[in-house]
Amino acid sequence: MTDRVAYDEFSYFHENAAEYGLPYDGPPTVRRTTVDLGDGRNLSALVWGTDEPELVLVHGGAQNAHTWDTVAMALGRSLVAVDLPGHGHSDGPKEGATTDPVSNAADVAVAVQALAPNALGVVGMSLGGMTSIALADAHPELVRRLLLVDVTPGVTGNKASQIIAFVNGPESFPSFDEILERTVQFNPTRTVESLRRGILHNAVQREDGSWVWRHARHRAMQAPEEGAAKRDFGSLWDMVSRYSGPLMLARGMRDQSVVTDEDEAELLKRRPDARVEHVAEAGHSLQGDTPLELAALIDDFIPRP
Repeated sequence: MTDRVAYDEFSYFHENAAEYGLPYDGPPTVRRTTVDLGDGRNLSALVWGTDEPELVLVHGGAQNAHTWDTVAMALGRSLVAVDLPGHGHSDGPKEGATTDPVSNAADVAVAVQALAPNALGVVGMSLGGMTSIALADAHPELVRRLLLVDVTPGVTGNKASQIIAFVNGPESFPSFDEILERTVQFNPTRTVESLRRGILHNAVQREDGSWVWRHARHRAMQAPEEGAAKRDFGSLWDMVSRYSGPLMLARGMRDQSVVTDEDEAELLKRRPDARVEHVAEAGHSLQGDTPLELAALIDDFIPRP
């Protein structure tokens, strides 16, 4: 009989707190909810707190809403963290690739309108940042402030080659130890404990004991040319130019970052009023590498009411 790994998505918050020295007097108030997209699909999200959400957090490609757990705990604010289409607990995209920001934004808009229509700002990381740009262009009333986490429309397959290599790895893994070993290999700046926790949130164990990434379940829906390695996000630069709300880029400065000096210069050319913050000890995943620093930047850029 195959050993099953027990999983309760709300049972790890004490680990997040302990790893980063956050005060902890019991689990935070968090619930999972789903939003009907009107076409037979649902978008899943985590709702933090009991007050009207102040923030919307949108994760990167091949991630899920739990990537924000430490940030959310450090913030202590009511917020919504969505699972993008084809990620986490959300259904797959209506059609095409899970890496299409415009398609993703159409689905995320339905969820934001339902769960956080008066949010003070949207924080988007990587693919979630691209999606948030498209969301701001189509529904500026939902994006009062926009914080991009280590991404601009200048991202390319070459710049993100290490990330793409990880995402495009084996479709499944025979054991938890093997999926953990590969994850550690590609994430040298993270603790093994945090990566183990991340895998439990981001993968599922099959009946035969093997493990598959949640996002990998939708690979069959997209042709190879539709993947992130081939997609051109350059058309989103015009959306950046059109967006009139306050804009900020939080850029990781370690090698894993996908933002270059040229990308930053293009952002400031199009939006001279944009705020740019460099986070020295972070790579691409600021929420994973430096969650407390990112939480402080969010608090500063999107003030509490």
